[in-house]
Amino acid sequence: MLGSLFYALHVLGAVLWVGGMVFAILVLRPALAVLEPPQRLALHEAVLKRFFLLVWHAMPVLLLTGYLLLFGWYGGFRGAGWHIHLMHFTSLLMAAVFVTVVTGPWREFRAARGKGDAAGAALQVNRIRQLITMNLVLGLLTVAVAAWGRFGG
Repeated sequence: MLGSLFYALHVLGAVLWVGGMVFAILVLRPALAVLEPPQRLALHEAVLKRFFLLVWHAMPVLLLTGYLLLFGWYGGFRGAGWHIHLMHFTSLLMAAVFVTVVTGPWREFRAARGKGDAAGAALQVNRIRQLITMNLVLGLLTVAVAAWGRFGG
């Protein structure tokens, strides 16, 4: 029963993180074109602040439940299939990219907004977009690997 709870939390964390990136890149970003640049930056700040807070909670839950399942269900790395190893690798990459976004361009974006530097803020939004797009590709790959490997592929 505890394993089912860990698995459910793991899947929910992945859905929130990857789904949030899909929404941000494929839905929200194109729709922002109707706004004037100052409004776009303000909306970016509000949306990213909420999304990054969500990921700060989902990411540790994903990593913790992943390790609990790895060692509790599979008995460690030796008992895990190729898909678990690949998910482990991509999850660590995704976590590193996220921490890079938050400690780099996100911090610089907020500093630029605080100084009223719209051009600097826009530059950082573009860096954030590039890194989130990279993480989205990693996240979709991870989901595909999880689905494929789950059924012995």
